[in-house]
Amino acid sequence: MTRVSESTGYGPNTQMSLFGYIMAAVLVMIALPLLPVIVPAYLIWRVFSADKPEHSFETWRKERGRPPSSS
Repeated sequence: MTRVSESTGYGPNTQMSLFGYIMAAVLVMIALPLLPVIVPAYLIWRVFSADKPEHSFETWRKERGRPPSSS
């Protein structure tokens, strides 16, 4: 059986892999302390913006007076 690195000539790029892991760790370190702020802010935003109806395909069909599709 031929290995991928032999058939394409490319091997794993450890420098880019290391960069990805470092960036993920940095994002986690930034995001975890912000979670206690983000979650209540999102919930408050949802409570005060809930009075606006969501537009969906179903409400569009009802507004246009089209019957439900039979497919």
